[in-house]
Amino acid sequence: MPRSVNHVASRAKRKRILKLTRGYIGARKNVWTVAKNTWEKGLTYAFRDRRNKKRTFRALWIQRINAAARIEGVSYSQLMGGLHKAGIEINRKILADLAVNHPEAFKAIVAKVK
Repeated sequence: MPRSVNHVASRAKRKRILKLTRGYIGARKNVWTVAKNTWEKGLTYAFRDRRNKKRTFRALWIQRINAAARIEGVSYSQLMGGLHKAGIEINRKILADLAVNHPEAFKAIVAKVK
C-alpha cells in the first residue's frame, strides 16, 4: 500500500510559519528550516523581553525621578525615603509622569517630603 501523506496540512503549516517570517533578511524569510529556527528563536526573545521590559521601564522612571528631584535639591534616595516616612504611597510610574508632565505637582510632593 502506498504511503499516505497529508500534504495539505504540512504545506499549510509551512506557509503559516513562512508568513510569520516575512520581513526577515536573506534565507531567514524563505528557506523553511532557517525560517522555522529563526521564528522559534524569536519567540524565546519575545518571552525574555516581556520580562526585561518591566526592568527597563522601572530604570527609566528612576532616572526621571532622580533628575527632577535633584532640580528640587533632593536626591532620589532621600525623596523615596521621605515619601515612605510621610506615608505617601505613590508608585514610580506616576511619580515619573508627574516629574515630566506636571512639574508643579512634583514640586508640591517634594515640598511635603522636605
